[in-house]
Amino acid sequence: MKQTKYAYPIFLITLILTSLACTIFVGGPDFSTLTPIPVSVEAAESIKAEIKRAFEAGLTTGVVTFNITEPQITSYLALRLQTDQALQQSDKTPLISDPQVYLRDGQMQIYGKTKQGMFTANIGIIVSMGVDENGEPKIEIVSADFGPFPAPEGLKNALTAMVREAYTGSLGPVATGLRIETIAIANGVMTVSGRIR
Repeated sequence: MKQTKYAYPIFLITLILTSLACTIFVGGPDFSTLTPIPVSVEAAESIKAEIKRAFEAGLTTGVVTFNITEPQITSYLALRLQTDQALQQSDKTPLISDPQVYLRDGQMQIYGKTKQGMFTANIGIIVSMGVDENGEPKIEIVSADFGPFPAPEGLKNALTAMVREAYTGSLGPVATGLRIETIAIANGVMTVSGRIR
């Protein structure tokens, strides 16, 4: 008799503690049909090697063209989200976890997960890349879907700063010596072409 008297309260406490320890998925864009892109430090660092190769080849012609692939940009973003405080939430977790960047149909499509409290959601951010009149990358967020969550404050500025830093950080001191003429995105590759000033 005493066992059944305590069984129900113990069951309720166990249920409450279990639910507090779990996260609840609340939706967002479905990107499960897309092929997952592997993340590696080597892929992120290979961007610098590709840009160095392009600049060395461009010294004779004055034209610089380099390609950035989906694994390279996904790896760079994943590593950047872990270390950049501007791209983290107040509890130091990344704004986007498990990022996947697809370069398709003239757009950069960023997918991943976000967490707020015990709730997680898939997110999708579509970015168009172009060139402004000064030969600098022009980044525009076409759409941002955070599922049922509101888009975080300063999202556009944070993403713009991240892409710009990737551009200038990867190029290093030669960044000021390149005037970008075109940025083309198709079939998993972003091709950047420009001239040495």
